[in-house]
Amino acid sequence: MVSPAWASVERLDLTSSFLGGLCILIFVIAYALVMVEEKLHLRKSKPVLVAAGVIWILISAYYVTHDIPHVTEEAFRHNLLEFAELMLFLLVAMTYINAMEERKVFDALRAWMIQRGFSYTSLFWISGFLAFFISPIADNLTTALLMCAVVMKVAEGDKRFINLSCINIVVAANAGGAFSPFGDITTLMVWQAGMVQFNEFMVLFVPSLVNYLVPAFIMSFVVEKKMPSALYEPTKMKRGARRILALFLLTVLTAVLCHSLLHMPPVLGMMMGLGYLQLFGYYLRITLEKRRNKALQAGDQRRIDLLGSVMPFDVFNKVARAEWDTLLFFYGIVMCVGGLGFLGYLGLLSEMLYGQWSATAANIFLGIVSSVIDNIPVMFAVLSMQPEMSHGQWLLITLTAGVGGSLLSIGSAAGVALMGQARGYYTFIGHLKWAPVIALGYVASVLMHLWLNAELF
Repeated sequence: MVSPAWASVERLDLTSSFLGGLCILIFVIAYALVMVEEKLHLRKSKPVLVAAGVIWILISAYYVTHDIPHVTEEAFRHNLLEFAELMLFLLVAMTYINAMEERKVFDALRAWMIQRGFSYTSLFWISGFLAFFISPIADNLTTALLMCAVVMKVAEGDKRFINLSCINIVVAANAGGAFSPFGDITTLMVWQAGMVQFNEFMVLFVPSLVNYLVPAFIMSFVVEKKMPSALYEPTKMKRGARRILALFLLTVLTAVLCHSLLHMPPVLGMMMGLGYLQLFGYYLRITLEKRRNKALQAGDQRRIDLLGSVMPFDVFNKVARAEWDTLLFFYGIVMCVGGLGFLGYLGLLSEMLYGQWSATAANIFLGIVSSVIDNIPVMFAVLSMQPEMSHGQWLLITLTAGVGGSLLSIGSAAGVALMGQARGYYTFIGHLKWAPVIALGYVASVLMHLWLNAELF
C-alpha cells in the first residue's frame, strides 16, 4: 500500500482527547446499529455513512481551529482514492454477476440439481462444495445467496435441514473466498494493496478447504437420510449466457495482467471488462431485432415465442441492480476507520497487538474479532497499520479475516444476507449452536497454514 501524502506531516495525537473519545463513541454506536440490522430493518449503510461524515467533520473542525486545515484534506482524499478503486472493481464484478443471473445461469444450475433428484445428504455436500468453488469467482455473498435459493427451493419447508445447509453454505462460501482476490472484499483489499500477489493466494487453498471440511463432516452426521419433494421446473438459459460468463473470465484475466505485468491498479482491467460487457450488450440488442424479423418472415412461431420472451439486454440495468447498500457500507467503514487511524488509534492498536503480542497471536485474534466486527474494518485497519510481518503472516491474516466471520451468523456479509433470505429458517441461535464445531475448522485451517507454508514465515 502506498504511503499517504500526509504521512510525512506531523499530526496531532488525539487518542487521549475528548474529540478522540467522541469519535470512537460515534463509530461504536453506528456499528451497533449495523449489527442489529435485521431487527431494526435499517440498512447497514445508513448509520456508517452518517458516522463517517460526522467523524471527519469533527476532525476537520479541530484542525482548522489549530490553523492546519490541509492535512485533513489530504488524509480524506487518500482514503477516498482507496475506496474508489475498490468500489469500481466491485461494481464491475457485481454487474457481471447480475448479468449472468438475468441470463438465467444460476436458475439453470438450480434446475439441474432438482432434476437429478439428489438426497438430502447429497444436496448438503453438493451445495457446500459448489459454494466453496464458486465463491472464488463470484464472491462469497453472491454465492451464498445463490446456493441458499437452491436449498430453499429443493427442501421447501424443512426448517431443520435448511438451517443446517445455510450454516454449511456460509462456512463454505467464506472459506472458498479466502483463497482468491475475487472471493471477498478483504482478499481484494490485500491484493490491491500489493501485500499478496494474485497467484500467491492459492497457497491458502488447502487451509481453506480444511476450514470447510472439518465442520461439514461433523454436521453431515445429523442430516436426515431422505429425499426432497421439490418438483422439477425446466429452465433454459437466455441467449448470450455462456458468452457473458466467458467475458467475465476474460475481464478477470485482464485485471490480473494489468496488475502483475504493467503494475497498474486492477481496476483498470475491470473497467475495461465493463466495456466488453457493454459492447456485447449492444450486439445482443441489434441481433435480437434481426432474429425476430427473420423468424416472422419464416413463420417460425416457436422461435418467435422464444425471442419474444427475451427483453433487450441493457448493461445499465445490471449496474443499477448492484449491491449498493454493500458498496456504501464499505465507503462508510473505510472512512470511519480512516478517520480513527488519522486520530492515532490504529497506531495505538498496532503497538498493542503487533508490538506486545506475536504476529501469529495477533492475526488469529483478529480473525476471531471479525466474527463480531465485520472483516472489512478489521482488514482495513491492519492494512492501514502496516505492521512489519513476514509474507506468511500476511497470508495468515488474509485467511483468518476471511474464515473467522463464519463463527457467528453476523460475522460475514454471507451470514447476514442469508438470515434475511431464509428468515425463520436460518437464525443467529441456530448458527450459534454449531459455533464450537466451526471453531474446530478455524483452528485446523490455521494449523494447516502454519504447517504447510512454514517456509513463508
